[in-house]
Amino acid sequence: MDLIDAIRAIDKPHEDDILNRLYTPWGENLDKDNVLKEYPRPQFQRNSYINLNGDWEYCIVPEEQGSSIPEKMDGHILVPFSPEAMLSGVERRLEPYQYLWYKKVLPVLKRTHHNSRFLLHFGAVDQFADIYVNSTLVGSHSGGYLPFTLDITDYLLFDGHNKESLDNMLHVRVKDTSDSSYHSRGKQTLKRGGMYYTCQSGIWQTVWIEEVPNTYIRKLRIRPEADLKTLSIEVSTNNPSKVTVKFPGYEMVKSPSSSDSYDTTFTGDFSFSSDTYPSIGEDHSAISPSYYHFSFTIKEPHLWSPEDPYLYPLQIITDEDHVDSYFAMRYYSIEKDGSGISRFCLNHAPYFLMGALDQGYWPDGLYTAPSDKALIYDITEMKRLHFNMLRKHIKVEAARWYYHCDRLGMIVWQDMVSGGSSYAKPVVSYLPTLFPKVFGRMPDGPATYKTFSRGSAEGRGEWLKEMQNTIRYLYNVPSIATWVLFNEGWGQFNAASATIIAREIDNTRPIDQASGWFDEGSGDYRSVHNYFRPLTVEKDPNGRAFVISEYGGFTHHIAGHSSVDRVFGYKKYDTLDQLGVAYYNLMNGTIKPLITKGLAGAVYTQVSDVEEEVNGLMTYDRRITKINPDLDPSLSSNIDIALNKSQPDH
Repeated sequence: MDLIDAIRAIDKPHEDDILNRLYTPWGENLDKDNVLKEYPRPQFQRNSYINLNGDWEYCIVPEEQGSSIPEKMDGHILVPFSPEAMLSGVERRLEPYQYLWYKKVLPVLKRTHHNSRFLLHFGAVDQFADIYVNSTLVGSHSGGYLPFTLDITDYLLFDGHNKESLDNMLHVRVKDTSDSSYHSRGKQTLKRGGMYYTCQSGIWQTVWIEEVPNTYIRKLRIRPEADLKTLSIEVSTNNPSKVTVKFPGYEMVKSPSSSDSYDTTFTGDFSFSSDTYPSIGEDHSAISPSYYHFSFTIKEPHLWSPEDPYLYPLQIITDEDHVDSYFAMRYYSIEKDGSGISRFCLNHAPYFLMGALDQGYWPDGLYTAPSDKALIYDITEMKRLHFNMLRKHIKVEAARWYYHCDRLGMIVWQDMVSGGSSYAKPVVSYLPTLFPKVFGRMPDGPATYKTFSRGSAEGRGEWLKEMQNTIRYLYNVPSIATWVLFNEGWGQFNAASATIIAREIDNTRPIDQASGWFDEGSGDYRSVHNYFRPLTVEKDPNGRAFVISEYGGFTHHIAGHSSVDRVFGYKKYDTLDQLGVAYYNLMNGTIKPLITKGLAGAVYTQVSDVEEEVNGLMTYDRRITKINPDLDPSLSSNIDIALNKSQPDH
């Protein structure tokens, strides 16, 4: 173990640092009149789409003044960038004792039908949001990472013919406790430094309106089955309706009366933070949705993989509504190979996960990518570097990011967002990092709730609900292969029980119940983090697949492309050449040989530098890629060869 590197990697807050003003190429060339205009929900697409991104008004007021809509605003903000982000034009931090107010005059809305409805969508608002239309509270949402939808029709003012809206005013009130409370916040902190980053708040994903008919498609659930030929689809409508499901070569129709009278696959329907139907601001007792179940057997299915990311176009049609979607025929599992070793399998064939840790942070936009092209760039650049998997770390991303992973061919491991009160870092981070076999085995039950920053029963319940809603929200995404429940003990509790709850919602994907340490023996992986000791494969007594879910973290600071002059990472290299040699020695000399010994996947830290961390494969501004893939163009094929050699018939 390299003790000196480990000691250097102890993170310390540097909240007084003034970060260098780094812009990505997309942020530098941002068109403020056309901010993130792409359709925000690619897997559930209608023709109706009114984008509200752009210039809004804002003000920040003390908590005691936050109960009433302010008469005067402080200035303008570029939505959907958080006020802390440079691209917002504000660059002010929302404190836990303050409220952030937004104000926006809604555009004229023209009704296609006399009884159609208007749904207002928020991709994500961090952390607590109250939505007002024409000074009337429509609904409230808690949680900073999931989308939510409101039906604002009855709050709008229309002309005498009820066909065209008049001047309507939207206000949004936001409060964000960041890491001063137990609510989920990921890596955000009020005292940034090391592996924890600048906190952000408010609207950080696209805001938009769509018109829907009086009877509309509420929800869609797509499930490719393990036999790789059966496709199960469930459709929910708000009223009984004829429903048609079609994709190339296949079509099936259900009559209104064929609706199930009970909710089976849409468990937790009304607690869901949905991007397709209103789940807040509604009287749920007055709503009785209809559910329709379809099953198709596909002859000669075109299977999805990172090497061949084929997507089937899908249409859902009712008498009044039409939704375009897509799906992929693929299946993820953990299975024994010919040598009896548990492997991650794609379509029932062993598949080595060459992963990179993806924090989803941007120097100019923080949580919000400056453009759709920026999202695409991160994915394609990692594919160019021979990676086939991204672990989306402690963050839920914008829906278009998952769409690009689906169509470009990038497997995703999706983390749940961590929460809990202030972390006891020596107990949950430093000692387990250095001595995992001694300090990484603490149980996470009631006796240690406070040790794991989970003393609040309300906070534990809130996290479980958010975990379930995250899985429901992202269930249809073809590229998501694994749910990661806890990371390094941050707010961990009852991981074995959480695994059971997650599996009840989705039994089609493997689960990593505790990435790093504090393994409770459940889930589908023995998942370790190792930055300072020789990398090895551990035989799991429960027969789970073994993955190194974080490793590497090699650092190289590049002047002019880093947030600070300080260096945080796990092993420092002074030149790009030295970094490149060390990186490829690690891949070829360590990772590749471990595959034959049972390594099912490995996640290198990380996609890009983030603030003080300079252990990225790219700089924080995405202008320099530190590793040259041309130095080892055969890396991917050599890894495939190593995996094949581990099988007894080779």
